[in-house]
Amino acid sequence: MEKIDAAEEYFKKHFFQPEWGYDPKLFNRAGWEHIVSKHGGCLPVSIKAVPEGTVLPYKNVLFTMENTDPECYWLTNYLESLLVQVWYPTTVCSQGRAMKKIITKYLRETGCGGAIDRGSHVLKLHDFGFRGVSSVESAGLGGGAHLVNFRGTDTLAALTMLKEFYSEPCAGSSIPASEHSTMTTWGREGELDAMRNMLQKYPTGFVACVSDSYNIFDACSNIWGDALRATIENREGTLVVRPDSGELPKTVLEVLQVLENKFGSTTTHTGHRLLPPYIRVIQGDGVDIESLEKTLKEMRKEMWAADNLAFGSGGALLQKMHRDTQKCAFKCSYALINGKDVDVVKDPITDRGKRSKKGRLTLELVDGTWTTVTEGNGDPNYDHLVEVFRDGRLLVDDTLEAIRMRSDGSHVPSRPVSQAFGVSGDLFSNIIMLTDSYKVTHHVQYPRSTETIYSYPCRGGQFPEVCFFGLQYYLKRYMVGPVVTVDAIDAAEKCFKLHFAEGGRLFNRSGWEYILREHGGHLPVIIKAVPEGTVLPYKNVLFTMENSDPRCFWLTNYLETLLVQVWYATTVCTQSREMKKIIREDISR
Repeated sequence: MEKIDAAEEYFKKHFFQPEWGYDPKLFNRAGWEHIVSKHGGCLPVSIKAVPEGTVLPYKNVLFTMENTDPECYWLTNYLESLLVQVWYPTTVCSQGRAMKKIITKYLRETGCGGAIDRGSHVLKLHDFGFRGVSSVESAGLGGGAHLVNFRGTDTLAALTMLKEFYSEPCAGSSIPASEHSTMTTWGREGELDAMRNMLQKYPTGFVACVSDSYNIFDACSNIWGDALRATIENREGTLVVRPDSGELPKTVLEVLQVLENKFGSTTTHTGHRLLPPYIRVIQGDGVDIESLEKTLKEMRKEMWAADNLAFGSGGALLQKMHRDTQKCAFKCSYALINGKDVDVVKDPITDRGKRSKKGRLTLELVDGTWTTVTEGNGDPNYDHLVEVFRDGRLLVDDTLEAIRMRSDGSHVPSRPVSQAFGVSGDLFSNIIMLTDSYKVTHHVQYPRSTETIYSYPCRGGQFPEVCFFGLQYYLKRYMVGPVVTVDAIDAAEKCFKLHFAEGGRLFNRSGWEYILREHGGHLPVIIKAVPEGTVLPYKNVLFTMENSDPRCFWLTNYLETLLVQVWYATTVCTQSREMKKIIREDISR
């Protein structure tokens, strides 16, 4: 009842018109009160869905929903706004699967089938983190979808989401990795020291080092290939060289050639060149499904084995998508009115591609072909839609591992719910987990005498002016007050012990305990910003952040992942302002 009261109070203001006032009939208070009184507040709908992880041709039905109480017919499409968002993780998952198919294809064609046999192909596309997505929740959903197909991730929000909702203690792994801020802090003259420090701090296992802060080819030839060559060759592990800029596939091919000149290569049974196992390359900038395949194709053409290269991507996986990437719509197809069946269909003459399906649907697999049978003509005995929800009760609770197996073609039945389900606390409340994984390792990558790190967001864009918006939300939502607690530190350390092959030693527990002890859990940073709503030319600074305690120099860029998400709200605000300018100009004419 409290939620009904709050909603009505909100709608009174939301739908108020200066000339006509507020019409109480706009809000269906009686309908919601009926759900409380008759159903105890549980939603009287039934949802059937194909088991998650199932792969089927597009344009087939994925799930259906209908009301179970005739008086609540209006509720089905009321819930559309929420459930149609399934398009996003489904799109990420579908694209990730397509990229995995491309990667495995070129591994086989260049004589690297052994990598597939070992399972290392699922580490060939690494999710570089959730910097810049629209929200932490979006990062969790998109990053989780990536982990259906691959096992490498820096999106800690995905691990949190999958642990809570898909029974997965730790769905993906990561390795120590640098970024430009940790390398360029040493200065141009200190680049060798910065790279030597990476090898000294992580003497075993995989370690990734961004190598194009200044000159990628000089770094590969003179630093990695000469000054640090012996260290790399004698190290128990693999150095992953990371070019983070340049034209694809040109830059990758040139980097591989420089490394071969210094470290040599062997050939696979197909005659393709393969660098020694202690050095590899990861390309992390500008990667999407088209550039990924183009790069691997050119490598094959130049007789390079696909196993030389892995890809890292954040933007292409989580940002560069919309509802037409993998088309999605939520349509009404059946109604029962006055006791009569009505097959509902949308069929606009201006776009036949938007014609919807009629009637009740079943999803059937006949002779190996998936078919959505319409107009109630299907056979319920062959329906692959499983009831997953009814009247407020969850009926299916699949694990991520089951979903992964389905996506690879195995038949795994849906798992019935074994116990009552409830979310424990605020899912994304741990500030220590609101970063990209590799940033957890950065506290030892700066020069030892570092006291202050000062950073800012500033880029170009489509429009010459920027309208700044959204920072206050992130500050209020995540950063104000004593956000560092003992429980938060313990939970983060437990996660990192599973997430990193190096275990918990990569985690800066003493640094977070210092913040808790000396600052009462408050974040010792200073943020200055242009007032929200300010319009200014692009490429100007919007806000700055620096640590206020010299011992917490590492904290500034640790928080980048969270605060760079301001780009999304600012981009929407900027674009809508440009649209308003066009409308105003047209009206004035």
